[in-house]
Amino acid sequence: MTNEPIRDEPSLFDALYEDANAVVRALRAGARAEASDEEGTTALYLASVQDRPETVRLLLAAGADPDRASGPEAGDLPLCGAACGGHTEVVEALLSAGARPDLREEFGFTALRWAVGLGHSATVELLLAGGADPLLPGPRGEAPLVPAAQRGSVRTVRALLAYGAGATGQEAAVALALAEARGIAALDPEEELGRRLVEVYGSDIETVTLRDRRDGEETMAVELLRDGVPSAGVDQHLGHGEIAALLEARVRAGPSPTGRAPLSPSPPMPPG
Repeated sequence: MTNEPIRDEPSLFDALYEDANAVVRALRAGARAEASDEEGTTALYLASVQDRPETVRLLLAAGADPDRASGPEAGDLPLCGAACGGHTEVVEALLSAGARPDLREEFGFTALRWAVGLGHSATVELLLAGGADPLLPGPRGEAPLVPAAQRGSVRTVRALLAYGAGATGQEAAVALALAEARGIAALDPEEELGRRLVEVYGSDIETVTLRDRRDGEETMAVELLRDGVPSAGVDQHLGHGEIAALLEARVRAGPSPTGRAPLSPSPPMPPG
């Protein structure tokens, strides 16, 4: 299957902006599940990034390839698009259809690297359970545990450790992740996020700080306001201190062949 655009089936793309029933009608009328638009964007990729699990399942059942690359340079993967948005139900559907979790996009990101860096812990857990490699380096050669520690999601770090990120041979990655968690834990999160916005947009800006919970974990966002309306922002989880303590315990215990050194049990996670 090539990635050449299919230009005779606009009805499928029109249907994507309606509902799953419209997609069913388009497919029954002869639209091909592998259709792509004139920019090379596949219907499956579009449904995946838009978090349309029912539509994704319909396209997969109709024969869409879960690993087919999308976009003008064929550099985007449905699983990566879904993982980037934390669309766990879509990720589950793609994995069930045989999507390979360790495929890289054009710039070297895997689905796991996207989810880890953005703190989508439920997606991380699902990808790891689906076979994603917790040791596969990111686009700059970084071990997944390091951006997980930088992000501050305790649940993500725990998942990586449970699947072997602290195994024998990963001592350097654990040490670097620990140093990152300690360093960020020592900073004021609001000041640090605000500084990052100032670096991009200058000091004469208006911001608002928001706190929220995601997958049971506390997050903070600092958003840039233009005419009182948020137009850009940066955010992070706030678990760096707990991650540092967790990794310190791992260092003291030493790695095991599988990386599954004893950990204190995680508390039950309330709904996000």
